[in-house]
Amino acid sequence: MGKKKHEGFNSPFADLSKRLKEDEEPAKAEPVPPPPPAPSASEPEDDAALFEQWVGEVRPLEGRERQLRARPEPKLAEALQDAEDAEALAVLSDLVGGRGEFDLSDTEEWVEGLAPGIDRKLLRRLKRGDFSVQGHLDLHGLVREAAQVEVRRFIRDSRGQGKRCVLIIPGRGKGSPDGEPVLKKALVRWLSRGELGRQVLAFCTARPGDGGAGALYVLLRR
Repeated sequence: MGKKKHEGFNSPFADLSKRLKEDEEPAKAEPVPPPPPAPSASEPEDDAALFEQWVGEVRPLEGRERQLRARPEPKLAEALQDAEDAEALAVLSDLVGGRGEFDLSDTEEWVEGLAPGIDRKLLRRLKRGDFSVQGHLDLHGLVREAAQVEVRRFIRDSRGQGKRCVLIIPGRGKGSPDGEPVLKKALVRWLSRGELGRQVLAFCTARPGDGGAGALYVLLRR
């Protein structure tokens, strides 16, 4: 008689052979994750585009934008054009009216000029330093165009204030690329012709105590 299976009897090893068989089966390989999708044409490929996508369009602050737009444009070119136009008209008027030219003489260290019809005694007094200097203008660091505008303004203002003798300092030109006194030569031209020439009686190189060869005394008309 076969053995009967006892119901309710605890048999912990009853399915041992089945579990051993399952353990012997090879483990299934884990699925390989799919490769990341290639970026489309609409997706950003660099940091700047990615930043713009996340942050949005960057615009300057309203106040800063107004400040940049309101920055004044330089007026030097406009003033220079006015000066050149006025001088051209003055030179033309002098030619038509037969007005003579300044009596000029110069060397490397000395320059002097006297308006037509003026007694040379006045120039000798200016050279001796008989006239006290009532104002001065230093042109160091200015380009020729800016210096011309400043000289015109200075002469006009000095005459308006009743000044008779002024000092203008163009420098000796030692610092220029070719070592030439560019401003000094230009200043002599400005003071001896056109509109400025009409406001000047005489000019000459200053005495050593006032700048010597790098400065000019200018005697103005009343």
